[in-house]
Amino acid sequence: MLLRVRAAVAQLAAGLGAQPPAEPRGGGAGAGRGSPPPAAFCRPAFLQLTPEELRRADDHTGRAVQSPRDSRCRLPWSTGYAEVINAGKSQHNEDQACCEVVFVEQRSREGSGEKGFYFHYWALFDGHAGSGAAVMASERLHLHICEQLRDLVEILQDPSPPPICLPPDTRTGSADPNQVSYAEDGGEVPNDAVPRFHLEKAVSHESLVIGAIENAFKHMDDQIEQERASQHLAGGCCALAAIYLMGKFYVANAGDSRAIIIRNGEIIPMSREFTPETERQRLQFLALLRPELLGKEFTHLEFPRRIQPKELGKKMLYRDQNMNGWAYKKIEEDDLKFPLIFGEGKKARMMATIGVTRGLGDHDLKVFSSNIHIKPFLSCFPEVRVYDLTQYEHCPDDVLVLGTDGLWDVTNDKEVAGVVMEVLTSYEPNDPCRYTMVAQELVVRSRGVLKERGWRLANDKLGSGDDISVFVIPLGGPGNYT
Repeated sequence: MLLRVRAAVAQLAAGLGAQPPAEPRGGGAGAGRGSPPPAAFCRPAFLQLTPEELRRADDHTGRAVQSPRDSRCRLPWSTGYAEVINAGKSQHNEDQACCEVVFVEQRSREGSGEKGFYFHYWALFDGHAGSGAAVMASERLHLHICEQLRDLVEILQDPSPPPICLPPDTRTGSADPNQVSYAEDGGEVPNDAVPRFHLEKAVSHESLVIGAIENAFKHMDDQIEQERASQHLAGGCCALAAIYLMGKFYVANAGDSRAIIIRNGEIIPMSREFTPETERQRLQFLALLRPELLGKEFTHLEFPRRIQPKELGKKMLYRDQNMNGWAYKKIEEDDLKFPLIFGEGKKARMMATIGVTRGLGDHDLKVFSSNIHIKPFLSCFPEVRVYDLTQYEHCPDDVLVLGTDGLWDVTNDKEVAGVVMEVLTSYEPNDPCRYTMVAQELVVRSRGVLKERGWRLANDKLGSGDDISVFVIPLGGPGNYT
């Protein structure tokens, strides 16, 4: 599938309310302003589900696994994909997915010809409190990434170090006519400026791509905020995206979805989860700097459990934003407030409300029965990790696995790697369906089998009752880089 986004990105740049270029998705959140509310349920366009298949995909009882059906739906690089709806946790499947090949056209400048490059894009969006934010992000995030890369087309194709400043845009007439460049002034540099040039940081092309992806996430979050009322965008979503550009994978994660590379049996983590526990110190530090965000209801300190009024004056274990370990402090009246972060593992919550601390949306999220906004504590910026494909010779069994938390809640990295190797060895290396079969098996094993006591894994433990979405992207083998 090949998406040339020249017109689409132009619309996006002209205004955040632009119409999406993606093909229709059953009434998704890409409708224009003033349009009727989006349909209650839609699935990724690349699945090409019939109305009957769509109804089956929405069945919480059967929980049928969905994948691209045949060669007509085959994804770039023979990527495998599978998903399944939750067991009744929410009305519909709130996960969304996107897989595109995007053309980045250089922003036109006077005297420059048409230039550009392609990037491959895979993304999973795990929605919560509604699917609106996840649907919009699945339709727009790759366009925001494209827009951010347009200024970098020529720079990324030039092996020399990136310029510190871009030349002025002659089309806008914004350049100061009285400003004279050093070259036009004989190339002489003022003496007091010389030390500055010796202290300039070396900026790599890789870091420019990372910055473009980070800014794209921010613009996506801004768009959701601006259009949430007119587009009926409920809730928020975690976002996990993999971008293949010029020989490197950039894996960007904001939330608790995860990605791993399995290479020759070795497991390489490509993301980490962002939860109240993993970001405790960032959250506590923000609460310390801006105590008004706590609404006089919470304390930024963490305690092993809730403090009882009768324990005032006693010494209890605590830790603050500077501490990895624990210490004792004398309990004061202010410590009786509910802790900013409470709970452990998957049950950890910030402000007793949300279990993830990065993602898109959630602009209207408040603490229950209060006017305390949670969004100031949530970051839309992803962590971006880079994997250079050119540094290794990959075989057809080397893959990148992207999964929402429905997979990782019940299946660890080692188990995922075991399934990958088990399934791939049962198919010929040149069989394009082998990666879809891996994705399906990962989803089936994490979902489990319906028994009298609910969905159960092979070891009779509870299976995942959450939405599960998985991409399996091959890193080597013939035809994967076309």
